Amino acid sequence: MSNDEIFAAAYREHYWAVSRYVARRLDGRTSEVEEVVAEVFTVAWRRRSDLPASPLPWLYGVARNCLSNAVRGYGRRRRLVDRLGNDESAHGRQIVESPGAEQPAAWVHDALARLSPADQEVLRLTAWEELGVDEVAVALGCGNRAAAMRLHRARHRLRAEIDRMRITVSHGAAASGTGTSGAGAPSTGAPRAGTPGTGTPPRDTPKEQGHG
Repeated sequence: MSNDEIFAAAYREHYWAVSRYVARRLDGRTSEVEEVVAEVFTVAWRRRSDLPASPLPWLYGVARNCLSNAVRGYGRRRRLVDRLGNDESAHGRQIVESPGAEQPAAWVHDALARLSPADQEVLRLTAWEELGVDEVAVALGCGNRAAAMRLHRARHRLRAEIDRMRITVSHGAAASGTGTSGAGAPSTGAPRAGTPGTGTPPRDTPKEQGHG
């Protein structure tokens, strides 16, 4: 096939995947998503001779650069970084005080928002776009070994953030559950299920399945 035919095939096959990639990172702001996606395929057309046999990871790499340029051009970098992975309305989440009543995915989203943009991106490429390490390397413009190391470190930092958040909430719950019985004396009775400070969720609290 000619370069033009290769580009046309890539456009037909991957347009919606690239659109989803951009929309997730712009919280679905339609006008901006369309503009960035158009820029992605404009760049791909200009560089159609560079399109690899499996072009989607390469297109994600182009989209990353276009997103960066768009954010700088619109003066919204800080807003984007603050909202990526941490917009309650975009992800349909609710923040609750009790870890026992909280959706499991909420821990992941909140911990992810605490990571650097680079760590967030490598984790999203594997979780949202479902890329393998070799494809992540193409999207990030680095070698396979560097991509694997970035992913390993990002996962380690994410786990550390989740653990740190759980410890903080557990300590806060324990502090609020002491010294509440009698005249300032701690209760000596057995704690009931769902009592703050026990770490045990109420039995009738529904556990909803979140989406990481």
